[in-house]
Amino acid sequence: MNKYLSISPEVAQALEEGKPVVALESTIISHGMPYPQNVETALKVEQVIRENGAIPATIAIIGGKLKAGCTPEEIEYLGKKGQEVIKASRRDLPVLIARKEDGATTVTTTMIIAAMAGIKIFATGGIGGVHRHAQQTFDISADLEELAQTPVMVICAGAKSILDLGLTLEYLETKGVPVIGYQTDELPAFYTRHSGFGVDYRMDTPEELAAAFKAKIDCGLKGGMLVTNPIPDEYSMPKQVIDFAIAHAIQEMEEAGIHGKQCTPFLLAKVKDLTGGDSLAANIQLVLNNARLAAKTAKALCEK
Repeated sequence: MNKYLSISPEVAQALEEGKPVVALESTIISHGMPYPQNVETALKVEQVIRENGAIPATIAIIGGKLKAGCTPEEIEYLGKKGQEVIKASRRDLPVLIARKEDGATTVTTTMIIAAMAGIKIFATGGIGGVHRHAQQTFDISADLEELAQTPVMVICAGAKSILDLGLTLEYLETKGVPVIGYQTDELPAFYTRHSGFGVDYRMDTPEELAAAFKAKIDCGLKGGMLVTNPIPDEYSMPKQVIDFAIAHAIQEMEEAGIHGKQCTPFLLAKVKDLTGGDSLAANIQLVLNNARLAAKTAKALCEK
């Protein structure tokens, strides 16, 4: 057992007994939403996973410990501390551990810690990807590299529409990461169901997803699998509304000289303001939708 890893008793028992477990990230708590909506959403996501037959494992770094399974009190702590908590990617892990500091896990670090714990299914909002103008900036999310090497299925609502979706798909293809559309042939774009880009394969049931991922594991193929699950139609925002808000947000970001890991939180907050809060409501609903699918897929995987 990794001496830096702390698995909650409930999650440890579930893993030992072969029960379904779903990993959840903590960046959405500290950086994705304001308090108290962040904590309310995190607890609701855990509840949805339980209602669909799996055990939730919210992942974070607290006091230098890699936590696989946070208590409600720890979630409250992360939510209240908010952006004071470091947004932790792969490069941050050793320093946070050594300094015994807190970290909110991104898709990348959630995958890393989930894999350490033996958790195979992870539900999130949207993945990072290739940023617009990456040809000049080389701004490419570490999430894509992690998907290429860490054996965890990531269930999301697609790549965030603030990104260059075409280049993100090209990068994933180069890295050999299967991009699956759940009940869709089109890559969803986080707030909206439509992007204009196709996926590698369409699958229509959790059982299909589980079978494909089990085959990948059994063959010893490196890396994870990306499942893109469109936001429910009733919460999907018109593509033109989101595109307009993103264009303005990117312009403000560039004028302010913001770059690196501060880009995504800035853009999401600005899009929320520009859409009158509609994007935050959509964000919450798509995370709940992904949690439901993740729980059902984790159950199906345990039965394989």
